[in-house]
Amino acid sequence: MSSSSFLLTAFIIYNIAFLGFVISVAGRKFAVDDPAAYSRRWGNISLGLTVAGFLAHVVFFITRWAEAGHIPTSNMYEFMTFLGMMTTLAFIVLYLIYRAAVLGIFALPISVIIIAYASVFPREVQPLIPALQSYWLKIHVTTAALGEAFFAVGFAAGILYLLQAVDFSAKDKASRREQRGVEFTLFTLLTVISFVVAVFGFNAAGYHASFSNEVTYVDSNKVEQTVTQTVEYVLPPIFKPHEGQLIEMKPFFGMTDAPFEAPSWMEGSNAGRKLNTVVWSLLLGTLLYALLRLVLRKSLGAALQPLTKGMDNEDVDEIGYRSIAIGYPIFTLGALIFAMIWAHEAWGRFWGWDPKEVWALIVWLFYAAYLHLRLSRGWQGKKSAWLSVIGFLIVMFTLIGVNLIIAGLHSYAGV
Repeated sequence: MSSSSFLLTAFIIYNIAFLGFVISVAGRKFAVDDPAAYSRRWGNISLGLTVAGFLAHVVFFITRWAEAGHIPTSNMYEFMTFLGMMTTLAFIVLYLIYRAAVLGIFALPISVIIIAYASVFPREVQPLIPALQSYWLKIHVTTAALGEAFFAVGFAAGILYLLQAVDFSAKDKASRREQRGVEFTLFTLLTVISFVVAVFGFNAAGYHASFSNEVTYVDSNKVEQTVTQTVEYVLPPIFKPHEGQLIEMKPFFGMTDAPFEAPSWMEGSNAGRKLNTVVWSLLLGTLLYALLRLVLRKSLGAALQPLTKGMDNEDVDEIGYRSIAIGYPIFTLGALIFAMIWAHEAWGRFWGWDPKEVWALIVWLFYAAYLHLRLSRGWQGKKSAWLSVIGFLIVMFTLIGVNLIIAGLHSYAGV
């Protein structure tokens, strides 16, 4: 049995556990005798399923490690599946402390989305490049991912708090601003989901396109070299590589060539393809959001708000804070301290202003500000929830946007 089979098993179980948490929360109104006992019973069942899925995920991680011969966190597929596993672990830890079934409705989908996102990237086992052949790979990546996983649970708690606290029927300026903030956050998640669905859909349809273009780089002897590379597209090319030449393209709605070319200032490997991915994700995310609004005939936040009825806002606020309080020191160790030590060993410097390093620092500074404002200024409730949501959106950009948009030493996006 291959490692991917265990990941698929975990993915399916997580989805079933999510449905169990939905039943635990939404089904209370049908439990006439003892709604609390009903919710607790389904919550325990869902927790058991979540743990079973997590164990299957751990088996995937171990078998993948055996197949690769090194810890499986060296590319986007491996790192994102590991992040999904750590997010589930963080949720289990917080659930065992607070027993808030409604948290599962918002935390587990994050794990599911992360795993689905990981699955669009190449899954082949790849040998480690020299810079990654270090024991620091295990230390740096695992601790950074665990810290981000607790931030993800804090994000889920923040969304949960805002869905309950924001008045979606109000028309005043402040309320409309809050409503737009919640909608933007949900739209961002839909954009990631749309990207995943699009890649799987076009893959299933056998779509392909390829271009060639010349790339100039400086080799280890500081000599400028120009090579011709072939760029493979999974999504129909709206943007082709700068000065790229079409090799082969399956027609799509009459398109026999890309209508636009990536701008020359977009440097780095496969810049045109990454721009194409971003554009497709935004287009499909907008379409999915519009369809949901049309079907629901209300904002997504207003549609989700009934799920939050009966929860204790103070508990949710506390969950969000505790998640970030646990994740911050772990992230500090993994993403900054261990990363700088490894960077010195690999590249001879502690800091180099690489885009991923810069954005990791931005994440660290933002959550430092969150904890400072929470502890010294008393920013609780809505203010705290907004900060936890914004913070994880920055984390998402660091994980996804930097790889797709900005070239750098850490940039290894494949779609």
